[in-house]
Amino acid sequence: MESAEPLLPDRDEEGYLIDPALWNETVALTLAQEAELTLSEAHWQAIRFMRDYYAEHQIIPDVRHVIKHLAEEHGSKDRNLIFALFPYGYVAQACKIAGMKRPRGWSTG
Repeated sequence: MESAEPLLPDRDEEGYLIDPALWNETVALTLAQEAELTLSEAHWQAIRFMRDYYAEHQIIPDVRHVIKHLAEEHGSKDRNLIFALFPYGYVAQACKIAGMKRPRGWSTG
């Protein structure tokens, strides 16, 4: 018996979830696999922070908030960790994998 591809919630033409409420960690793993990323604990720290921030504020966190959170978690002032984790950019990878809608007015970087 062949294993079926996991079903993903509906996405827009760029691959972002249309309804962020349909996101779960299985969806994140599938989206990460599409992006050829293996999610580490640091990735999950960023993603879970983004999801919590979104749940509380109903907006996508600005990258500076995620950078600050990661710096606190890792006891470091390395502002480049987010970009090491998501080399194709905060919007293009982190927001997509975290199940956010594509931020309007932001570049794909």
